[in-house]
Amino acid sequence: MFMSIATPRIEKRMSEVLKEAAATLSGESVKLRDLLDHVGEQGLLTTSLFLTLPFLVLPVSIPGVSTVFGLLIVLFAVGVTRNRVPWLPNRLMNREFPREPISRMLERGARFCVRIERMVRPRLLFLSTGRGMTRVNGLGLVVSGLLLMVPFPLVPFANTLPALAVLLLSLGILERDGLFILAGYVTIVGTVVYFSFLFAGAWLAGSGLHQLIFGAA
Repeated sequence: MFMSIATPRIEKRMSEVLKEAAATLSGESVKLRDLLDHVGEQGLLTTSLFLTLPFLVLPVSIPGVSTVFGLLIVLFAVGVTRNRVPWLPNRLMNREFPREPISRMLERGARFCVRIERMVRPRLLFLSTGRGMTRVNGLGLVVSGLLLMVPFPLVPFANTLPALAVLLLSLGILERDGLFILAGYVTIVGTVVYFSFLFAGAWLAGSGLHQLIFGAA
């Protein structure tokens, strides 16, 4: 299903892959296995890039997508780190999603990728080449995928920020663009800071409510 993950560059532009996938999908629902069949032959990194699209091009996430796609990104990132295609359970691969929002996601994602592809080029190669940097960048993808799985329903940017980190890192590794890789790490740091504020706000709100209820009693 996948090409060698050591391939340094995308053989077909992601925008082209997404347009073809949107035109091919049929039926009321689509299995995750079928989605990955359309983009997976390009490699683990391109598939990870594809999995970020629901959180970048749609105003709201499809229910359950962030957990499933985040888990897949983590598994693929482990594969990148170990230079080995990971095993994926059938229960995960057979997970179904409604076709219409997926098709819209693919079409909008294709337009989004056209704009991104114009900006990517080889630069700052010390951040994108070598086995050591591949492992480091793979770990960065693992962290991004885990952040994507953090349950923050209806919180603005809770899915968008870690998805953007995955996008930047994946494109940077594929196209040997160290500037995109660096931007990916900056986005990871920003996501951690943002989530820290959310956790702190939730804790303070809970403490205040507890004090209001039990303190008054």
